[in-house]
Amino acid sequence: MRKLMCLAALVLAATNVAVGQDAWPSRQVTIIVPFAAGGTTDMFGRLFAADMQAKYKVPFIIENKAGAGGTLGAAAAARAKNDGYTLLVGTASTHAVAPYVYKDPRYNPDKDFQAISLFAKVPNMLVVAPRLPVKTVPDLIAYAKSRKEALTYGSSGVGSAPYFSTELFRLMAGIELIHVPYKSSNDVATALTGGHVDLAFDNITFAWPLAQSGTVRAIAVTSTYRSPSAPDLPAVAETLPGYDTPSWHGLYAPAGTPRSIVDQIAADIKRIYGSPEMAARLKEIGAEPFPISPDEFTALTRSELARYKEISAKVGLQPQ
Repeated sequence: MRKLMCLAALVLAATNVAVGQDAWPSRQVTIIVPFAAGGTTDMFGRLFAADMQAKYKVPFIIENKAGAGGTLGAAAAARAKNDGYTLLVGTASTHAVAPYVYKDPRYNPDKDFQAISLFAKVPNMLVVAPRLPVKTVPDLIAYAKSRKEALTYGSSGVGSAPYFSTELFRLMAGIELIHVPYKSSNDVATALTGGHVDLAFDNITFAWPLAQSGTVRAIAVTSTYRSPSAPDLPAVAETLPGYDTPSWHGLYAPAGTPRSIVDQIAADIKRIYGSPEMAARLKEIGAEPFPISPDEFTALTRSELARYKEISAKVGLQPQ
């Protein structure tokens, strides 16, 4: 009898522990997007949030916290409680570029975060103002070298992914370009069509629709291979071998978030972004779904940090 009573007590204790530890998620999950609403990063976050909310029947709320190249939102996520209820949509800008742009971004991209999974990779696209007499990368390089005055390019700020794409292109092509910073991609597009700058690099998801409408002229993509969404458009690497500056978007949690939660979310990302339906949807906007494991994403983040450190040194970027 005593053995039965002890066994019953153990079962009751275990039950009480299980009840006290609610399965994730049992309440609202906040997903910080460190850029303004309506952009590519915001889109990936909202696609994820909508599916997760439908599956788990709890709110998955997008909080746009833009500023300082994405570091304001990333810093806020790094300081959040590591219980799985605050997540961050991170990018090359926040997790590979930031340490070389800002002396103190207020977080360490590697140590302060747990990588969960990529959502997708997105090539940048080289576009020029329609008034420029160029249609190919060799045309553009030759035109830039023939001019007495340097061509101008717009970007969403020093240290942004488009900025690095353009600066690496400038170095590898051996041409002079003058940087004109703007607040957003929309401002850059307006500057291009208004004749205020000559060229720009930006996410294909944003730039390709503009090119198709005739607002700008698309010249090339920045991945090492042609985009399935624009197969007739060459890669810059076809002219400048080794050139590769894709953008990527993925999900992070504060460091120390329980691995069981991390693995659960990673499995959901694989389910969402690994589906044929999502692949077809993203192909329409030039993105390639790329769900990977937490360990693989950690390795990618570290390799990108090393790569952008090298690029930063080449372009002579000094942290501000």
